[in-house]
Amino acid sequence: MESLVIVGASLAGLSAARAARNYGFAGRVVIIGDDPQRPYDRPPLSKDFLAGRIEIEDLALETDTDALDAEWILGTRAVSFDPLTRLVHLEDGAAVHADALVIATGASPRSLPPIAGAENVVTLRTIADAQKLRELVRRGGRMVVIGAGFIGAEVASTAHALGMEVTVVEKSPTPLCGPLGTQLGAVVAGLHERAGVELICGADITDFDLTDGSVAAVHLAGGRVLPTDVVVVGIGAAPNTAWLEGSGIELGNGVVCDAVGATNLPGVVAVGDCAAWWDAATGRHHRVEHWTGASQRPAVAIGALLGADPATLPAVKPPYFWSDQYGTRLQFAGDASRSDRVVYEHGGPGEDSLLAVYYSGDQPVGVLAWNQTKLFCRWRKTIEKLAATAAPIPAPQHTTAPAAAAAVAAASPAAAAAAAQPVLV
Repeated sequence: MESLVIVGASLAGLSAARAARNYGFAGRVVIIGDDPQRPYDRPPLSKDFLAGRIEIEDLALETDTDALDAEWILGTRAVSFDPLTRLVHLEDGAAVHADALVIATGASPRSLPPIAGAENVVTLRTIADAQKLRELVRRGGRMVVIGAGFIGAEVASTAHALGMEVTVVEKSPTPLCGPLGTQLGAVVAGLHERAGVELICGADITDFDLTDGSVAAVHLAGGRVLPTDVVVVGIGAAPNTAWLEGSGIELGNGVVCDAVGATNLPGVVAVGDCAAWWDAATGRHHRVEHWTGASQRPAVAIGALLGADPATLPAVKPPYFWSDQYGTRLQFAGDASRSDRVVYEHGGPGEDSLLAVYYSGDQPVGVLAWNQTKLFCRWRKTIEKLAATAAPIPAPQHTTAPAAAAAVAAASPAAAAAAAQPVLV
């Protein structure tokens, strides 16, 4: 294998390049990204960068010790992958040959079409988005945040601390009820309320007032109208996989992968927010949209891609995330969807800190901490140990017939035979 092409130049792509060099890959490494910026840290965009405490140069992810010897193609996106020629085609007309391909194209924030082009509406994903939002926040006034997930809550917290009048609108019964469940989502709701930020849950938006290209008000079902100067839309993200349609790579809610990131096409792996890895504990494919997943999992996928002994691959750890809101830190590890009850091991609703453990029967499957970092770290290690020793559920065979392999076979039996071989250095 002479060339490794990584499509996606954020944390997951950078982590994949580092892993390839750490495994001893000495061939050509090409990193392609649609963002003109070199890899940067995204979590601070809703916090320290938005508040003006740090600047763009402080977000850089590359270090002086990185020895990637990589070719960077930035500011242009990949538009297709041809499995027969192994060419990644770019929107500027260029093409790059990939003996092996790492898909790290991430996800794009979902928008609200009626207001997507408004001047005072922001979906926060890139430095450019954060710069626009920072300028809007500096003007002060009122903000409506649509969506009480991580991005929405953190932006609300930062904007409130900077003096804005903030209202958060959430369609679900509680904030973060997806990752945390409704019981502890309701506890998180108290963070907004104690800070003086109005949180409206179970709300449907019916209309918007647009004036001179900006949103002047948000209308809710029931007749309430929320005047606003800034609207932040944080309603989740969709995986960037459209460019892979027709490639034969199996797609679902992301790029469908096995438990180490391999796709149904030889020599192709996926990492980061776009990758739906098989979870042997839950028996399903799902995407992990967290910083630690994008940082840690590429080493697993690259090791498998380069033919490393499976026994030497890093362990795939349970999902972990943190969120800083209103001067507090929330930390979670595990999978709340597997639980049937929650036990408070420390503190509880209405207190200044808590640690809650999610159980499935007698087994802990998740842990949430609020201002309990040391206790959380101990429980997180327990969750990881239990996950490592659990009996795995075998992954099904890829359900979509690999059209790419059929195309290769039709074109050349010799090429088909080559494509079926494992990818080794």
